[in-house]
Amino acid sequence: MRIPFVDLHAQYLAHQEEFDAAFREVIGKTAFIGGEFVREFERAYAEAYGVKHCISCANGTDAIYIVLRMLDVGLGHEVITTAASWISTSETISQAGALPVFVDVDEYGNIDVEQVERNITPHTRAIIPVHLYGQAAQVEVLEKLAASRGVHLVEDCAQAHFAERAGRRVGTFGVAGTFSFYPGKNLGAYGDAGAIITNDDELARRCRMYANHGALVKHQHELEGINSRLDGLQASLLTAKLKYLGEWTEARRRVAGWYDQELASIDWVARPRVRPGSTHVYHLYVIQVDDRDALRAHLTRQGIETGVHYPVALPLMQAYQYLGMSASDVPNAARNQDRILSLPIYPEMTAEMVHYVVAAIRSFRG
Repeated sequence: MRIPFVDLHAQYLAHQEEFDAAFREVIGKTAFIGGEFVREFERAYAEAYGVKHCISCANGTDAIYIVLRMLDVGLGHEVITTAASWISTSETISQAGALPVFVDVDEYGNIDVEQVERNITPHTRAIIPVHLYGQAAQVEVLEKLAASRGVHLVEDCAQAHFAERAGRRVGTFGVAGTFSFYPGKNLGAYGDAGAIITNDDELARRCRMYANHGALVKHQHELEGINSRLDGLQASLLTAKLKYLGEWTEARRRVAGWYDQELASIDWVARPRVRPGSTHVYHLYVIQVDDRDALRAHLTRQGIETGVHYPVALPLMQAYQYLGMSASDVPNAARNQDRILSLPIYPEMTAEMVHYVVAAIRSFRG
């Protein structure tokens, strides 16, 4: 049996007529940049999320960068973020002109809130937690901390669409939440796409303007912006997909439950932990094992695709050597990077497929 890491084609086949019709409508109206299809997606996503504003943009990386710039984060500022994430979280801090300050992760793989508090200085302008793998960080604690210290809280929700913490959706604790709709995400486009959500009217206005060359009205540029616009084809597809996201999330949880049940008898596999008070949306199902690379090679030979998210903790990358950090500064993230393995998970997976994956894992040690 061959088990792909994610099967986007299976999702397409299940909704082919509807998705094709969405594309045909955009092509028929030649509404390729901006226009009604983008506005409809922004309206639908904001309504579904229960927020006032959704500002679409070209990708999830731009979403973070735009928010930072419109919060006036720049030279002389520090922004605290997690040592375990994709580089888009931290590179946008540098691109805005600020200094990334990395802190270690907790036992759930998310940013350690106690270390965040210890690292706040007079130069701290913002905190960016990442809701990694689909599980919320302790963002309710960070919300209070940010308010008490006068810094901005910006949530990176790229892997956690509609996940919840303490009864609230991620992205609604901070001044803004940022999202990626990269194809493999829980809500994915067929190319790059992203968005910002916020209840702050002025921040929404500024972000929308900045993403469109600094203008809300064509040729009336209030500032120098960037070109980061969601195209109509992606917007129409995302609108068509949005109605199914709840169903797909429940399917992901069901697959994760099968994994949990079958892996429970393998004592050398550490299953993902769910923090009490959180609802996990399982963008990724990440186990931890010794001999990760050997196990991964074994699974590949069995026709099972896996991933590693992420193989090097951010402050240990060459790009951040100038910070002078070592593994001892982020021991949990440094340890996890050599043990984490992402197993296949997507809504269309069956119990038989999960059983095959787990049987292959069990056979690794006989």
